[in-house]
Amino acid sequence: MVNNHSHIFFGKSSGLKIQSSSQTDPFIFFQCIKKKQDYSWEKSSNGEGKTIKINMDEMVMILEVLKKKMKSWSSYHKFNELKTQISFKWEDEKQQRLYINIGDYSKMLNFAQSEILRLLMDHLLEEKIENATSRIELKDRSGKRVKVKSDMPTKLIQPRNQNDQTIQIEGTIKGETQKALLINFDDDHKLWIPKSAISCGYNPEVDMAQTFRIATWLLRKNNLIT
Repeated sequence: MVNNHSHIFFGKSSGLKIQSSSQTDPFIFFQCIKKKQDYSWEKSSNGEGKTIKINMDEMVMILEVLKKKMKSWSSYHKFNELKTQISFKWEDEKQQRLYINIGDYSKMLNFAQSEILRLLMDHLLEEKIENATSRIELKDRSGKRVKVKSDMPTKLIQPRNQNDQTIQIEGTIKGETQKALLINFDDDHKLWIPKSAISCGYNPEVDMAQTFRIATWLLRKNNLIT
């Protein structure tokens, strides 16, 4: 069994690439390209095209459409303050043509191509459930990577002192240095948080929603709480 997968669906003017770099990654990539006016194809190496990361939850929903349990599914991806809408929709009741839209890019798959995509996605999801959920990698407050069993909650609350005043708050990691995390909170307020003020383990995955336990005084100082 190979560790990575890649398949491209080409048409006259557009292409869609499905890529999984590793069995242990809980996500895959959808990459869209199209033919330019000079009839050459866009190249991702030149910063052209559109690439989005699809997590396991989204893979399940896409499979619901591919298995014809749903007529359509759509969602929004957010990266660097840019929102990209994605959608998967069958053309009509016969469900012979699947239309995929990712931002300004669109791709139509015929019955055979959509069936190949279904089989590929089914395999990738099964593969990732087996390999990407067996262990979860977290970091402690010092930034040291630690591994825990998959049945342990990702919050992994580890207060330094029972008397520490902390508050549990949702956010996503946008950046990291040796001593701090750049966290985007629910109100789109980005803030560098010293790791010394975080009293829990965390998943270093960028843009993954998770819960942090942060010193109350720091949140209040930055008007994140009252």
